[in-house]
Amino acid sequence: MSFQFDSVTYFKTPIGMARIVGDDDGISSITVIDGNEENSSDIPKCLQDCVTQLDEYFQKKRTTFNLKLNPQGTKFQKEVWQNILQIPYGTTKSYLKQSEEMGDIKAVRAVAAANSKNPLWIVIPCHRVIGSDGSLTGYAGGIWRKRWLLEHENPPEQQSLF
Repeated sequence: MSFQFDSVTYFKTPIGMARIVGDDDGISSITVIDGNEENSSDIPKCLQDCVTQLDEYFQKKRTTFNLKLNPQGTKFQKEVWQNILQIPYGTTKSYLKQSEEMGDIKAVRAVAAANSKNPLWIVIPCHRVIGSDGSLTGYAGGIWRKRWLLEHENPPEQQSLF
């Protein structure tokens, strides 16, 4: 019997250090941390695509991800995360709309709770889920990061001076 251990790497992004965890079965976690970790110099093979694709995302060279994902969660959480994956780059959806799409408008709090447990920062783009009134509510990485990511994907139009 062989055991597989998760590999970990750190990747500096414009909004914090990303901690990426995964193995040959896929990426299980991408979180943003405010620690003093350094960029990993030796990136495990199973995490190299993830680092490359995140780097391309931050350089505005990528709008979708093509990674083998292996998030751990309940059946309901995985259904919510699957729904989030359908939100196109540069757009948003409300928690209420997400609940409607999942078939139960009354489940909005449960859907929001599942969003908050999303283990795959940016790749499962929960930053694209907002309040019904357009407010930037709830984001594990901090509201300022949510705002940054939304502006990164859909920058405000430059106002003409004349």
